[in-house]
Amino acid sequence: MRLVRPGPAAGPASVTVVIPCYNYGHFLPELVASVLAQRDVRTHVIIVDDASPDGSGDVAARLAEENSPRVSAIIHAHNRGHIQTYNDGLAAVDTEYVTLVSADDVVAPGALGRATRLMDRFPGVGLVYGHASVFHDNPVPRHRPLPETWSVWNGRDWIDWTASSGRNLIVSPEAVMRTRALRETGGYNPELPHSGDLEFWLRAAARWDVARVNGRPQAFYRMHGENMHLTQFATMAVDMRHRLTAFEVLTGPELAPLVPGSDRLIVRTRQAIARQANILAARELDRGAHRGEVQELLALAEELSPGSSSARRISWRVSRDSRGKTPASRQRMIERGRTQLDRVRGVLSEIAGIA
Repeated sequence: MRLVRPGPAAGPASVTVVIPCYNYGHFLPELVASVLAQRDVRTHVIIVDDASPDGSGDVAARLAEENSPRVSAIIHAHNRGHIQTYNDGLAAVDTEYVTLVSADDVVAPGALGRATRLMDRFPGVGLVYGHASVFHDNPVPRHRPLPETWSVWNGRDWIDWTASSGRNLIVSPEAVMRTRALRETGGYNPELPHSGDLEFWLRAAARWDVARVNGRPQAFYRMHGENMHLTQFATMAVDMRHRLTAFEVLTGPELAPLVPGSDRLIVRTRQAIARQANILAARELDRGAHRGEVQELLALAEELSPGSSSARRISWRVSRDSRGKTPASRQRMIERGRTQLDRVRGVLSEIAGIA
């Protein structure tokens, strides 16, 4: 990975923002406004409404009429699912750069200019991402401007780093692609409806370099009741399984020839996800959860990495809970330390992309 200083823009780039929408029409005006207000780029918006029953298609059509020709709309007559909705919008793109942003998210000021300026300077970079700041209610959070830097990886090095971490490092609305890289990568995989974005980034990185804009948000990711899908421990375990399925594409016939050593890499991925499951279970036990509540996480960790050191470290907590004991003072102190470490990691992630 190289850490470099930003360079000047070669000129205003053309970017299409594809907005898939299902029952999120009430969020569309804010997102479209955030795109049309972007500096140093020429923006176009394609809204793809997937036959929303709540009238979102009417909102999309009105925005297209009011902002023509910069905004256009594709309205599905029948619901086709989110993967097909993504692919329909991406297929209609004819600009040099493209990004896919969910209707309930917001593009950060200046984000598209920063991403395209980076790709102008590094022609081998096909995918750029950055910090996606989470918010719950309007207005979007204010951020203190930090020095902007760029992290640039060889694509296969980024795959190795990402797979070894066992995490999806890209939330999604902050990702901008070179359209030529999108065409070479292909569309989203309908067989992976729950982890298709991660698999998509891996396919892109197998062919192109990857970079990150550091120092300020590239997007605002809205968290609300309809998308808080990771609220139960069993669901978290399911999410981790989907994540592993996405990583396993590295050993398939398409990517294995492009990613040498992918079999060994997946072994590290399984160990990393097992470690995460054990750590999450330990943290919840330290907060007062009971063994039965985190059993799915413990079972997943044991399945992926039997007898691991992280499993041995959690055995004391499980034993205490099985005897009906509440978290010890030591447990509570450890969790307070972890919480402080989370804050430090969050700052490092925003400044330099260090997960």
